[in-house]
Amino acid sequence: MIHPTAIISPDAKIDENVDIGPYSVIADNVKIGKGTKIGPHVTIDSHTIIGTDCHIFQYASVGAVPQALKFEGSETIAKIGNGSVIREFVTINRGTEFGGGITDIGERNYLMAYCHIAHDCKTGREVVFSNNATLAGHITVGDYTTIGGLVAIHQFVKIGDYAFIGGKSAVVKDVPPYCIAAGDRAILHGLNKVGIKRRNGATPEAMIQLKKAYRIIFRIGLTINEAIERVKAEVEQIPEVVKFVEFMKASERGITR
Repeated sequence: MIHPTAIISPDAKIDENVDIGPYSVIADNVKIGKGTKIGPHVTIDSHTIIGTDCHIFQYASVGAVPQALKFEGSETIAKIGNGSVIREFVTINRGTEFGGGITDIGERNYLMAYCHIAHDCKTGREVVFSNNATLAGHITVGDYTTIGGLVAIHQFVKIGDYAFIGGKSAVVKDVPPYCIAAGDRAILHGLNKVGIKRRNGATPEAMIQLKKAYRIIFRIGLTINEAIERVKAEVEQIPEVVKFVEFMKASERGITR
């Protein structure tokens, strides 16, 4: 059902099985998939793609132009994955022409109130953002990750799969998969054992190997390169360990330690 007070561009492509609440504004070049619910007073700006079965709560703003001084008005995109929930006062900006052109929120993300996702960010599947979590531009967040409340993440940072960022943290370097990071500035606090178990992210045998790799890399004073070589020699190269090591090898900002 579309409320009669909603303002909807004739150029928007909206599935017939979409609910749009009072006083919401849907701009042109917007696509909304079936089963999605748009609450009251929501603004969906141009060049936004919203998947199926999403729920966007009141006063959220999705697809606004990026807060980037270099942005010149290109037709960049904001994309929201199927089954995602966007709570009150969340802001999601679309991409920039110099950053890949798309802000891409993965499937079944849960963004709690007042979160901000800046231009050119990309998130994986089933990511949880607690209240007031803030992503600067060009950030990548992996699958099954949890970002705590009042967290601020620096631009270009990468957060690995199954990571957990504790509340009120300032994250300025990459956080490896499977790890807990917290603090100002954030440091590592071991493996995210509870989160991994809840998501069936690793078998007990894989956890043993991950613990070995974590200890070699972060507990005995080696450089990252030295530690990686030792992990290759001493730890079984199961997929979880390979992912762990490859993430660190690919890091450009440096690794949170």
